[in-house]
Amino acid sequence: MPEPRARRRRTALVASLTVLALVVGAGVVTWLRIPRDDVEVLEAGGLQLGADVPEATADGGVTVTVRPGEAAQVSIATDQGTVWSSDPGHAFLGAGRGTLEAEEDRGYFWLRTEHDHRWTTQRLDSVTTVRNAVVLEGVLLDADGDPGPAWQAEVTLTDRGAMLDASIDDQGAPTSLALWSGRTDNSAVHGFGEQFTDFDLDGRLLPILVREQGVGRGEQPISILADVTNHGAGGTEEMTYAAQASWVTEDLRGVRLDPALPESHAPAVADTRTAGQVGLEVQATRLRAELVAADSPLELVAQQQAGIERPELASWTGDGAVVGIQGGTEEVRSTVDSLQDAGTEITGVWLQDWTGQRTTSFGERLWWTWQLDTERYPGWSDLVADLAAEDITVTTYVNPFLVDPSDKEDAPERNLYAEAAAAGYLVRDATGEPYALDQGGFDASLVDLTNPAARDWFADVIATEVLGHGVRGFMADFAEGLPLDAQLADGDAHLMHNRWPALWAETVRQACERAGQPCVTWFRTGSLGMDAHTPMFWNGDQLTSFGREDGLASVLLGSFSAGVSGWPLVHSDVGGYTSIDAVVKNYVRSEELLARWAELSAFGVMMRSHEGNRPAENT
Repeated sequence: MPEPRARRRRTALVASLTVLALVVGAGVVTWLRIPRDDVEVLEAGGLQLGADVPEATADGGVTVTVRPGEAAQVSIATDQGTVWSSDPGHAFLGAGRGTLEAEEDRGYFWLRTEHDHRWTTQRLDSVTTVRNAVVLEGVLLDADGDPGPAWQAEVTLTDRGAMLDASIDDQGAPTSLALWSGRTDNSAVHGFGEQFTDFDLDGRLLPILVREQGVGRGEQPISILADVTNHGAGGTEEMTYAAQASWVTEDLRGVRLDPALPESHAPAVADTRTAGQVGLEVQATRLRAELVAADSPLELVAQQQAGIERPELASWTGDGAVVGIQGGTEEVRSTVDSLQDAGTEITGVWLQDWTGQRTTSFGERLWWTWQLDTERYPGWSDLVADLAAEDITVTTYVNPFLVDPSDKEDAPERNLYAEAAAAGYLVRDATGEPYALDQGGFDASLVDLTNPAARDWFADVIATEVLGHGVRGFMADFAEGLPLDAQLADGDAHLMHNRWPALWAETVRQACERAGQPCVTWFRTGSLGMDAHTPMFWNGDQLTSFGREDGLASVLLGSFSAGVSGWPLVHSDVGGYTSIDAVVKNYVRSEELLARWAELSAFGVMMRSHEGNRPAENT
């Protein structure tokens, strides 16, 4: 018997190496066609001071100090001390004229930016006081010293610290505005949403764009396989579902763009590669930054998030496990009974396949009809009631897409896609038709959340269909996929793309309030201003591995980053989600991985399991 086993091992090895060689060969041929971010950012020039600029100007509780000389510097202080300063000898505002393009595929986005003109030397001509504000004004210069856009920055006192409201005029037709904030050389930088690769983001170039994070994100061989076979789906270290222009530094200072300003949601690029700076270039001609400082990291994060009232998280979420189950009524009852017999404390079940299941090349997916599949879940009301009698709460699933259910065997009573299309409630493409977005095996269209009537209609759907029959919460998935060339009822898709998660959260909160019952929801996408509308996030679709790139270790890093970005309540799918047989390596959940992930989740905000995209293969 040893010889046949050895032959089988050799055969498997040869097959694996053959597949790997084919993949590598295909990769060499197609590598140049694999999309990647290609972003060009402005670099700070010098700071020039006019002859009559005062060294200190105060009004309305803020003081702006200008230090002259070769190391010219501008600082902003309140009664609590200095909340912001520029990098000595360098401009703190700059502008560029250029282009922004974004390639999109199934929720993945790749940014390309370039400049055909730059104004990165800043001249400060005056500092005055106007209506409890300190106003700085001047002009931006290009590399030849020729004047370009005039700039203005108004500094005011806020409850948290100070506000810097900067803008430029249209001289030279600028398309982007950069803010360079000073820091101690190479001091740690944290935040920018949920960043999975590192907690300290010093030395990085980070596009601020919500998007799919990718499968593998650098872990091999899965990343190259996903890239080659699925057009860049391996992702990169910079990709994240939750990106925002908000950060804190080791110097105990923080900056966050004001969510109330539409331009704060424009695509942007953060640049921490210069030792004494944190750069942020926004694809807009105005930015408004909240500036804070504190005496400790805890106080700093609290100060930056002060005044935000988040929905309360129901206490039952911490009373036991929330068990992810699929398969129908009898499967749910059987699984719950088995776990209880084993001594498991169950506080809830999460039944994501309540609308029905569809099989795709990626694995088991769902029918996005947002109505109960009565064949899969007969006796639904009795099931929910029986579980409630045991203090087990039922939660389900919804996202902002709609699909045409015409091909579904057990068609729902309502065709919500047809209703929305007829009413003009769907995001449109350039031809005015509903924007059909590839979901990897089927198409779906987004509800237009900029249309008040569409949001009202969809909130009703969620309140009556998703939260019907005693359901008390759900996973609120997606919201990172708005194409930048979409046609909307209100607004420009360039400014709405990063805002879409917040609009989705507002719609969900409206639905929960309309249902008139406690409602626990969790999101994977995040953006500025969203924290006021959702109690909880989850880390998204991690690989079933221990890896730092996209596995268990990345969950810790992402949670830390999310916490300092304003999303303190974050959990993950116990055991990970994405399971793929990459031939040379089968990514499947092991008992060890499940146990270690469960240990981590036991100390988190909610311990929720997930069967993954290949339930039959996973532990």
